[in-house]
Amino acid sequence: MRFDVITLFPELFAPFVEAGITRRAYASGQIELKLWNPRDWAVGNYRRVDDRPFGGGPGMVMMAEPLARCLQAVRAERAEAPAQQVPAVLFSPVGEPLRHAGVQAWAQGRGAILVCGRYEGIDQRFIDTCVDVQISLGDFVLSGGEIAALALLDAVARLQPGVLGDEGSHQQDSFNPAIDGLLDCPHYTRPEQWRGLGVPAELLSGHHAQIEAWRRAQRLQLTARARPALIAAARAAGQLSGQDEQLLKNVASKL
Repeated sequence: MRFDVITLFPELFAPFVEAGITRRAYASGQIELKLWNPRDWAVGNYRRVDDRPFGGGPGMVMMAEPLARCLQAVRAERAEAPAQQVPAVLFSPVGEPLRHAGVQAWAQGRGAILVCGRYEGIDQRFIDTCVDVQISLGDFVLSGGEIAALALLDAVARLQPGVLGDEGSHQQDSFNPAIDGLLDCPHYTRPEQWRGLGVPAELLSGHHAQIEAWRRAQRLQLTARARPALIAAARAAGQLSGQDEQLLKNVASKL
């Protein structure tokens, strides 16, 4: 799959594809990443890409024309038939929150064109005519779309075959709807004693059924306390057993 990123700061992406486990997805060619700077499609000596907002107000707004020309160049290089064009994605507070199910869909697709805004925003005319999908990371504001783009790329990369050291790692991730969508359980490693704190006895027992029962109980308890809406979703999907429900009743009585 191929992701094209339209950004005023392409240098932010180089360390990402060269370090960490997810670099394997790029080194292997499973994901192709190409960076495009809209300033290269701006006109004039200063290659201006922003201007003051109509109606006044603070800050600057990214101009539609450099972005549209840049996007047109990306489309031309991809040379996709109109019906097969990947979506142009803008990271914006208007967008749908990015969730695990969405990441899985992107990880199984052909990629996208990621548009990273800056300043006070982007001329709405570009959004109305050129953007296909808007995505939000949450109810907060970033200085630009680059961090959001990196978050999406990281989430997609780790789901590619062979990227993680253990293929089962992402199967146990929090929010995985293929299992039950619950939060992951707590994890421990050596030493067994750290600053007077030990490891739960179940994890040291060597009894696999006992360990799995402990992990299941922990996932249910943690999710019920921290993200009860996920419990409701799992229940609606029929992913909770009678034993799960009994354990949740015990948890509820202690909250």
